[in-house]
Amino acid sequence: MSELNVSVVAVDRKVWVGAAKSIVATTPDGEIGIFAGHEPVLSLLVNGVVRIETLEGEKVAVAVHGGFVAVDSDHVRVLAEIAELAGDIDVDRAKKALDRASREDSPESIAAGHRAETRLKAAAAVTATGLHS
Repeated sequence: MSELNVSVVAVDRKVWVGAAKSIVATTPDGEIGIFAGHEPVLSLLVNGVVRIETLEGEKVAVAVHGGFVAVDSDHVRVLAEIAELAGDIDVDRAKKALDRASREDSPESIAAGHRAETRLKAAAAVTATGLHS
């Protein structure tokens, strides 16, 4: 069976590395699904949930805030400004951050609100679909 070698890396650390059947990420043009044998691609990432299915069928969700996805020869690299495994997300803290951001109208508040929304979506993906992180 063909496999992808996937690495999800944030500016400050490796977030997830392993073999996978597939990965789905959000680009400015929409979602991109990647399987073994995919054509080489380099794309920007927008705030969103990267979904990975491992060879064992485990589902991994990662909240990603900006960056790039690069695919070449069955190697997928997600290089993110900020990335968090869904299981590492403090849902209460994300809800509070979203609430604080909604009360202000500065560019920093808007960006913080988008990050909080992405974290909550990743956390919800784990509980709603049985995804693991």
